[in-house]
Amino acid sequence: MNEPLGLRDSGPADAPRPTAATFRERLAARPAYPWYIVGVTCIGSFMGQFDASVVQLALPHLAEVFHTRETLTSWVALAYLLSFSASLPVFGWLCEQFGRKPLYLIGMAAFLLASVLCGIATSLPQLIAFRVLQGLGGALLGANSVSILVRAAGKERRGRAMGIFSAAQAIGVSLGPIVGGLLIGSLGWRSIFWVTAPIGVVGVLLGWLILPRDEGRAEGRFDALGALLLPPALLCIVLALNQAADWGIASASFIGTSLAGIALLVLFVRHERRTDSPLVDLKLFQSEAFSLGIVAVMLSYAMLYGMFYLISFALVRGFHDTPELAGLRLAAIPIALGIAAPIAGSFVNRLGATTLNLAGMALCAAALLALSLVALEPAPSRLFGILSLAVFGAGLGMFMAPNNSATMGAAPPALSGEAGAMLNLARMLGVSLGVASAASTLAWRMQVIGGARTDDVIFYGHPILGAVETSFLLLFLFALAATISTLKRRRLPAEDASPLPATDGKA
Repeated sequence: MNEPLGLRDSGPADAPRPTAATFRERLAARPAYPWYIVGVTCIGSFMGQFDASVVQLALPHLAEVFHTRETLTSWVALAYLLSFSASLPVFGWLCEQFGRKPLYLIGMAAFLLASVLCGIATSLPQLIAFRVLQGLGGALLGANSVSILVRAAGKERRGRAMGIFSAAQAIGVSLGPIVGGLLIGSLGWRSIFWVTAPIGVVGVLLGWLILPRDEGRAEGRFDALGALLLPPALLCIVLALNQAADWGIASASFIGTSLAGIALLVLFVRHERRTDSPLVDLKLFQSEAFSLGIVAVMLSYAMLYGMFYLISFALVRGFHDTPELAGLRLAAIPIALGIAAPIAGSFVNRLGATTLNLAGMALCAAALLALSLVALEPAPSRLFGILSLAVFGAGLGMFMAPNNSATMGAAPPALSGEAGAMLNLARMLGVSLGVASAASTLAWRMQVIGGARTDDVIFYGHPILGAVETSFLLLFLFALAATISTLKRRRLPAEDASPLPATDGKA
């Protein structure tokens, strides 16, 4: 019989006491050790998704607190997404050089500290600045999490592990609106940032005890020019998306900012192709299946967070729901996603990622259509709307976990670490695209509708609801693009042409 972890039945009085190293060695001998590692990565994933969803719910409230426009408060969300996205490739390179465990733990601690600072911010600029710091901590987590998980699980358990990982994200997203609504209504908006502090402490302790050490390769030189080109490129693109409604797509500001972002990205790609030590190894994208999978990752998260943004404004500003009630109704999406994701992940090897992906996008499209054609009376429209949101979440759950597993499986084995970082980068770029484009589309539709009242809306009673309904076309276009990407990948010789090597649980 196995003795309890970290304990000895008896021994000499002067026998050395068990240390963290011996505890880790004995833990690593257990067959379930890879799943312990998966669990640790899920803690960081849960924190990030909880924070993202709770902030989305708080955006309308923050606009009232700081007496400003919604496009400005959206930067509370976008500042985190932008700093995460811009710094992730840099941290991914550092993790490969100096080992994943120490930087993962530093990221967890930085995220924890930034959460506390966000809770004591006294102005919107301060809050946005602390969100940038929080994004840097999240990037350190994101640069490691998927790679640690995939290497620990191995090829045979990869689909199931990605399903559990997606479920942890969905649980975080689910609890965000529910817990956030209760906290905002009772303790104020600051409390939504403090609530993650205990989780962060537990994550640091468990990560220190459980995650295996890796020394890194400590070779190659840092690509400073690449690190200088990528962040401003992403900043220009996200800024253009977020301000499109205010500036106008034909304005000099929008065109100039967009062109600047595109030009910087082109320069970044050209430089990465020529340098001997690239920040992002572009050989990764020679796999067409991986490239298409990354596009699909970005589109699926754009759909999820675009929907969060639109529905949060519909509930709070259109229906005048309390934060508590809005949180409960908004949770229909991630709850359904969290149920569907692990189930879909477990069926990847049996049915294939493509079949599950197409079924998931079909559900999302049906839900969007139902939301647009919902009954006009208040009670039926509210109930039918919530059910439609649940179908939308289930469709995304069927899409995300299988797509993530197939995308990692299509990456060249030697670039598995970079592949994990790119998957998280695509995820956060998708969140940024979804929030920014939804904010701009909603503001544009509000300008078009003006003060007019219309009964042809998903939620009866306010012009903003008509703007929300017409903005669903944006999400439908994202779903169509994700479907095309999946169909194109289906024509390739194999979805999992470059499987990752099986491992013994060491990361």
